[in-house]
Amino acid sequence: MQNRTHTCGELRLADAGKQVQVCGFMENFREVGASLGFVVLRDYYGTTQIVAETEEAVRLFKSLNKETTLMVRGTVRERSSKNDRLPTGEIEIVPDEGGVTVLGKCTHNELPFEINRSLDADETTRLKYRYLDLRNPLMRDKIVLRSRIVSAIRKAMTEQDFLEITTPILTVSSPEGARDYLVPARKHPGRFYALPQAPQQFKQLLMASGFDRYFQIAPCFRDEDARGDRSPGEFYQLDLEMAFAGQEDVFAVCETVLPPVFSEYGLYERASKPPFVRIPYAQAMETYGTDKPDLRIDLTIQNATDTLCGCGFEPFDGQDIRAVVVSDFKESRKFIDRHIADIEVVAGAKCYWFRLDENGDIVGGIAKFLQDSKDAVLAALSLKAGDFVAIGAGTKAQALKTAGVAVKSFGADVPGHMDREQYAFCWIVDFPMYEIGEESGLLEFCHNPFSMPRGGLETLMKAGRGEIDPLGILADQYDLVCNGVELSSGAVRNHDPEIMIRAFEMVRLTEADVKAKFPAMYNAFTYGAPPHAGIAPGIDRMVMLMEGEESIREVIPFPMNKNAQDVMMDAPGAVTKEQLDELHLIIADEACNQKESL
Repeated sequence: MQNRTHTCGELRLADAGKQVQVCGFMENFREVGASLGFVVLRDYYGTTQIVAETEEAVRLFKSLNKETTLMVRGTVRERSSKNDRLPTGEIEIVPDEGGVTVLGKCTHNELPFEINRSLDADETTRLKYRYLDLRNPLMRDKIVLRSRIVSAIRKAMTEQDFLEITTPILTVSSPEGARDYLVPARKHPGRFYALPQAPQQFKQLLMASGFDRYFQIAPCFRDEDARGDRSPGEFYQLDLEMAFAGQEDVFAVCETVLPPVFSEYGLYERASKPPFVRIPYAQAMETYGTDKPDLRIDLTIQNATDTLCGCGFEPFDGQDIRAVVVSDFKESRKFIDRHIADIEVVAGAKCYWFRLDENGDIVGGIAKFLQDSKDAVLAALSLKAGDFVAIGAGTKAQALKTAGVAVKSFGADVPGHMDREQYAFCWIVDFPMYEIGEESGLLEFCHNPFSMPRGGLETLMKAGRGEIDPLGILADQYDLVCNGVELSSGAVRNHDPEIMIRAFEMVRLTEADVKAKFPAMYNAFTYGAPPHAGIAPGIDRMVMLMEGEESIREVIPFPMNKNAQDVMMDAPGAVTKEQLDELHLIIADEACNQKESL
């Protein structure tokens, strides 16, 4: 308050007659005549009208560009023309003589966008001028809400007896599923730090150190491609770990902490009450076609293979076939075509369909192939007049994927199938421990390599002896999902060195490899580590859901663009040769040129 007595959102009619001093950005100047004009002054707290009633004052304001920072000293008075839409709409300030001071001059005659309409600008422009974008009250409110959400989460975690502990940013590269950001070590030529993809090892080491309940709002760094719900580069998560705890203990904490925060700060007042629905991974895939189901939608997938594979429609021959029945369907053919096209783009495969008219006759799409088996089709899928059926076919995985996309597409847009105004949480449990890698064709960890295999060492030994299929081994791992968005993965950790070695041997890593890649954690566990479990819901994704945004970049103060560039700071940027020499680095192209010159 060094240069002001009040903020621009504070003054009311009761303040009329007071001498005040306010500061802010000049949002707009409206000239009415040579000796009359009105200024809208905006700060973090709101706006206040300033009235210019002399030719000198009008000339001064007219000479200034929008967004110039001003200090105005003057008298508060009642407005003759009030604005009921503004908290300060009953008053205005008349500046004293010499009472207007320019604190920061805007030298640009044209702004890249109107501040109050910045959300209409293209994303690249908004990110380049993010400091102007954030002056928009709508953007400001998003960042303010983010701060309040984080504060509420911190308070709730502390009340659950968790201790906030920060973990290192400079660490060592480890195989955790994404590309690392590497930092060259000046004092150790040829060696590199890595920015942590997550504090995974450190939080487990804290459990081995005797701490009982840990959390932090942790920065994480992953060199991965952007999506609507994933920001490249860095993100933040509510990282927590509990000693002497299992899956249900972690569930209880999340189910206590998160629903009240979502209910208080989210768009919707309703949030799932504990206990959240538990859905095994295999069941989620069969029922919803995804391990991130949106439980606000009432549509599910049916297996129609036996019913439709012999109908004479060639694309169904020998294929797995999955159907989604949408009841009370009254939409147009244009609506159907648009959604089918969208589904095919997302699923990467054809989506077929038919519907039942008001007489219960099969019409549209592949209807002509189903006439001879109409009764069987209606009975198998429990169809009635007015139903619409979307169909995915192919391998089991592809058919389920297509049907899953159809569930989400039609469920969200066909009236009556989505209870939209709520936060529907669920746990996806019983994940497979291993899978066959798409690129390698070999056995790999399905998710977190630090998860405890269900059945422990005995299960791994049986798999090693060929008594059971490794793909059938389940992990004590779980995902937290809300409204179709995965907020987090978590697990009961593998805290036993013997089990850890055997789990990694399944994916062709030896005991020596484990000791080399995870030396601190392996050694710590040999000193007797407690059983422990944890999870790490994404802060950015939670805020995105609570604010009703489709893009995660809308709730991050200074995000990168889709290409992992900070167009405002021009990062990543070039560095000098001196900096490279100091770090014992040489650019690949330069090294090639030097080699050729030799």
